[in-house]
Amino acid sequence: MAKIIGLTGGIATGKSTVSKMFEKEGVPVIDTDLIAKDQLQKGKPAYREILALCGEDILTPDGEINRNKLAKKIFSDKTTRQKVNDIVHPKVKDIVKTEIKHLEELEKPLVLLVVPLLFETDFHKLVDITVLVYARKKDQIERLVARENIDEEYARQKIKAQLPLSKKRELADYTIDNSKNIMETHKSFLRVFKKIQRSVE
Repeated sequence: MAKIIGLTGGIATGKSTVSKMFEKEGVPVIDTDLIAKDQLQKGKPAYREILALCGEDILTPDGEINRNKLAKKIFSDKTTRQKVNDIVHPKVKDIVKTEIKHLEELEKPLVLLVVPLLFETDFHKLVDITVLVYARKKDQIERLVARENIDEEYARQKIKAQLPLSKKRELADYTIDNSKNIMETHKSFLRVFKKIQRSVE
């Protein structure tokens, strides 16, 4: 049985950066964001359900879901956000379970599952070890504004919609500080990775 590592963090704290570090160490990565994105494609069951919930104003001219428009709807309305999560998460979870089973058949000792809402959902039940990537709020805001070309107020709104990082730090088995430069983040990652490796030996 593979040990499943659940990697999480706040929005724009550096989950992708750290997941690449795990990947370079030979750990296969299952990214729930990518799976969820695929589930929003035209023709998928989640597409039809979300369209029925949110309306056609979230569509692009070619009929695909505009993720930015969908994000604005769900980050401004907690009820809609929960309903969208209730549509997407079960479908993502089924795919994750299938991928984990496949990797276990390949006898992989470690599997990394990247889940932004690991502690907010019941995805934590699928993992053995939890790792949190964190950064200062001001860094989160700056990264979000630059990455998504949004204003600071909307960036704060998106951060506020998630469980506070302070609470996530209390829940996580290990933490990785991504507040400094990439070399310091990598050092923090290596300390955590060595501890995880020892736990499976």
